[in-house]
Amino acid sequence: MTFRRILSLAFLLILPFTALAQDGMRLFTQDFPPEEFAARRARVFDAIGEFGVVVLQGEPTPRGYTRFRQSNEFYYLTGIEVPHAYLLMDGSTGHSTIFLPHRDDGRERSEGKMLSAEDGQLVLDLSGLDAVGAIEDLSGALSRYGRRDARTTLYTLFFPAEGMSESRDLGMRRRADAAADPWDGAPSREARFIRLLREKFPSFEVASLNPTLDGLRLIKSEREMELIRKATRLAGLGLMEAMRSVEPGQKEMELDAVAKYIYWLNGAQGDAYYSLIASSVNAYRPHYNAGTRTMQDGDFLLMDYAPDYRYYMSDVTRMMPVSGRFSEQQRELYGIYLKFYRAILDHIRPGVTAQQIKMEAVENMKVLLENWTFSKEIYKSAAENFVAQYERGAKSPNTRLGHGIGMATHDVGTFIGPLRDGMVFTIEPALRVPEEKIYIRLEDVIIIHEDHAEIVSDFAPMEIEDIERLMREEGMLQKYPREEQPSGGTN
Repeated sequence: MTFRRILSLAFLLILPFTALAQDGMRLFTQDFPPEEFAARRARVFDAIGEFGVVVLQGEPTPRGYTRFRQSNEFYYLTGIEVPHAYLLMDGSTGHSTIFLPHRDDGRERSEGKMLSAEDGQLVLDLSGLDAVGAIEDLSGALSRYGRRDARTTLYTLFFPAEGMSESRDLGMRRRADAAADPWDGAPSREARFIRLLREKFPSFEVASLNPTLDGLRLIKSEREMELIRKATRLAGLGLMEAMRSVEPGQKEMELDAVAKYIYWLNGAQGDAYYSLIASSVNAYRPHYNAGTRTMQDGDFLLMDYAPDYRYYMSDVTRMMPVSGRFSEQQRELYGIYLKFYRAILDHIRPGVTAQQIKMEAVENMKVLLENWTFSKEIYKSAAENFVAQYERGAKSPNTRLGHGIGMATHDVGTFIGPLRDGMVFTIEPALRVPEEKIYIRLEDVIIIHEDHAEIVSDFAPMEIEDIERLMREEGMLQKYPREEQPSGGTN
């Protein structure tokens, strides 16, 4: 063993107690061992074959005073959290090389240690990757494949990389908005990278890596599921604190503050998505996020919010009466909705399709509908429309229960066919009364196991009595009220 290798191992032995514990630095993730990243890369190698080469961009330096967060795709394969990093995976050898920027001594003195091209052996020991290079060496490494075999296919991302608080659908929207702006029109970072690859290496075919990664991310490992459970636990605790704290006269955004406190206190690194805290008619716009309305006595409040916990998300929604007690109208509509919702949850299990689950739930809903008393015809019509819409979905073999959850709030992967061990998703059906702009929705995180479905978020109250009981407790906003009443209207 060389002296350099001995020094490297000695550094690793003290690293967890110095750089990680005392200085708060985390040079490599503590949530997954290198072997798990290697197993993911091995499955990619199986997919691309011996003539396939993966070349993947990491996230760039963020704008403004913003902490760096790696893209989901790059983190999923490497665990490396360095801006402007590149990954090269050679299908012919099964070797993976990380290309990193050079050390910036001034930045490290100011911000702390960051992995660089000069940390070659340390990077290898931490990550389990096979080689380390500087980013200017990537072009030369790629050119060698052209001399080796003309059948080489370069695989990279075609869809937008998922960054902070971002799912693919929002990445696509951002790309479309830029393309539609005649004063912008700039290509996406992925499109520009693809163009550069084709210009520099015209003999190579360039293909999308997204289908392969999407398929891998569909099924979560035990460690991934545990991180999703933690994110969901924090989401539920944030919602419960909102139930304790909410009262008439507050701004919707004040509940964002108490949830954020819970998230950050317990190790979250950001929001999974912007908070959807919508009172009264604002809830009728499912992605209302301004949070500026002053809540009134009698309002029904929807709160949909969750954290980003170490690259894994949750997505949980609860509803509550701002006054602390359900009105007769709220009790009537929320009550029938909750029974419909429970009928869906009760039928979710492994080995069956979303279509079968919906069909079974609809039969229960029809019985519930027949035995429910409505005070208004429009409320009865709204409940009937909910059941009819769900039944229409049940007739489609390609129907889904909700959306995936994982590294993104709207996670990638196709949920067609029987539910399988390792799938994680949410359900969020909505009941609407358009005549009165009433919107009711709950949302829970479900993990599918071999023999059962785990409702991860069911500890967060959804029964009327449980919600009212919790709302009688003193909340953070009562213990620590704002200094003065904000000005502004009710929107």
